[in-house]
Amino acid sequence: MAHSKISSWLLIVQLFFMLLTKSNAKVPAIIVFGDSSVDPGNNNHIETIARSNFMPYGRDFAGGRPTGRFSNGRITTDFISEAAGLKQTVPAYLDPAYNISDFAFGVSFASAGTGYDNATADVLGVIPLWKELEYYKEYQKKLRAYLGDTKANEVISEALYATSLGTNDFLENYYTMPQRRSQYTIDQYQAFLVGIAKNFITNLYNLGARKISLGGLPPMGCMPLERTRNIGNGNECMESYNIVAVNFNEKLSGLVMELNKELPGIQVVLSNPYDPLIQMIKNPSSYGFEVASVACCATGLFEMGYACARYNLLTCKDANKYIFWDAFHPTEKTDRIIADHVVKTALSKFLA
Repeated sequence: MAHSKISSWLLIVQLFFMLLTKSNAKVPAIIVFGDSSVDPGNNNHIETIARSNFMPYGRDFAGGRPTGRFSNGRITTDFISEAAGLKQTVPAYLDPAYNISDFAFGVSFASAGTGYDNATADVLGVIPLWKELEYYKEYQKKLRAYLGDTKANEVISEALYATSLGTNDFLENYYTMPQRRSQYTIDQYQAFLVGIAKNFITNLYNLGARKISLGGLPPMGCMPLERTRNIGNGNECMESYNIVAVNFNEKLSGLVMELNKELPGIQVVLSNPYDPLIQMIKNPSSYGFEVASVACCATGLFEMGYACARYNLLTCKDANKYIFWDAFHPTEKTDRIIADHVVKTALSKFLA
């Protein structure tokens, strides 16, 4: 009897804090799908080498602890959640330290190393996009059990859905593995991915989502790893990769217009990190950076994940001077600037 009273009291307290948070929040929750750019630690809980739950990752996170984010601190969706009046971090769905009372405000199903293409997820044995959607369906059931159908449906329809993926489809899959290059030209492969993106957003819509941010590609030819490979051109950005990113973002922009016309009541926007990031890379000092061509971790030329070792003496002391944390991922400071840009532009209609 006493246990029942305590459980009821805890539920009342949780619902009170939900109402308190909602009164200040622009949306009731942020729900995230994607790759390492928005994975807060789901890969910690699957069998893969695509992990970052060890130092020096997370050294600037609250408490100086690695969480599984491919960053020295927080990532873009954490900053977007905070800007929306929600929590300062978006938890990983597979992290047992969190439960539905946390996920009611925000949750990420993202998996480092994944992409639109199932074959991309196979490269490192990570969670494919279709499985992220299955986890979301499971989440909906938990949310309805926790809040009741009416309240849960309100959260589902009013939440901000954010996707960020596609880079791995090109760099990890198309340009690295032979299968897709033998099947598609680069333009055909882009069209193939856009088709998957359309189906994914349509599936989200059919499950109740209405406010959706579709993430664009960064200037992926300027990642330190790609610059390191570009020896013949003085380790400058791989412009051919940047052109692919621009072209793909244009296709995604067309998809956004198409979806907004076809699906009644949906609001899809393109959150494009390309322009703010290329501006930082071209004019680092204007943003308070000193280094744009190499990363903070280790030599900054090729290391990420396990190669970004705890005891590497070459790792920089101050990540705020660097645009990139490892050879593939931005620093917390860079992600904060990108998040601020999309909050003020594409996401302003949801968060103003």
